[in-house]
Amino acid sequence: MKKSYLWRKMTSGLMAAAVTVTAMPGLGLTMVQAEEKKTLKVAMECSYAPYNWTQPDDSNGAVPISGSSDYAYGYDVMMAKKICDELGYDLEIVKLDWDSLVPAVQSGKVDCVIAGQSITSERQQMVDFTEPYYYASIITLVKSDGDYADAKSVADLKGVTCTSQQNTIWYDSCLPQIEDANILPAQESAPAMLVALESGKCDAVVTDMPTGMAACVAYPDFKLLDFSGTDGDFEVSDEDINIGISVQKGNTELLDALNSVLDKMTEDDYKEMMDEAIFVQPLSE
Repeated sequence: MKKSYLWRKMTSGLMAAAVTVTAMPGLGLTMVQAEEKKTLKVAMECSYAPYNWTQPDDSNGAVPISGSSDYAYGYDVMMAKKICDELGYDLEIVKLDWDSLVPAVQSGKVDCVIAGQSITSERQQMVDFTEPYYYASIITLVKSDGDYADAKSVADLKGVTCTSQQNTIWYDSCLPQIEDANILPAQESAPAMLVALESGKCDAVVTDMPTGMAACVAYPDFKLLDFSGTDGDFEVSDEDINIGISVQKGNTELLDALNSVLDKMTEDDYKEMMDEAIFVQPLSE
């Protein structure tokens, strides 16, 4: 009986060891597979070319929009892809309207916003920003055959009927600098702002250089007025033209990770990417 019991114990032990040995490789593989890549949820409007836009397919490397059959592309998507490639993350694009972007990152609905946001002191009270991933000077768009086509300064825009996108420094800060301006209600999006100019509802819109360059491709009758570097320019600060990625307040881990990628890039890199975005935007075709 003792021998039989001992034999059963030894046999049982050997079988367990065999199972352990044969299971180890599988267990190791399972553990590796279980370590799924992090997914970076990035919010943007997907309607703000050349920073971001919506398209029906994955041409040029566009990324699926979460919960949609459409795809997103543009400078912001290009930047998000580069960041995820560098950090080893998967990318998820979340489409939100402009006024929902900051609340989404505050609540943790998304990890960050890459959407052409200026790094303003007001926004910095609500979210944290990376270092700039683009530097966007302020410009004015008018009709090439309009009354203000030859304007050489902000002063030359006196009395203009104008508008811009809501909750931007263009509308809140720049338009009030135009003497006797007839400032129309703010437009809910950049495309709406451009349509207002094209349809003749206004004589001018104020925006940033990339948006203006893209608009002139889409609307050949637009003229871009750039007063930057002159005494007749809009009075803006660095925070008005520095474009950054916003994250939830106190999320230093993600902030440091994003900055680690941006630290390796130069203004020439940003310009090259933006030029490509402007070239492939749907309305340029």
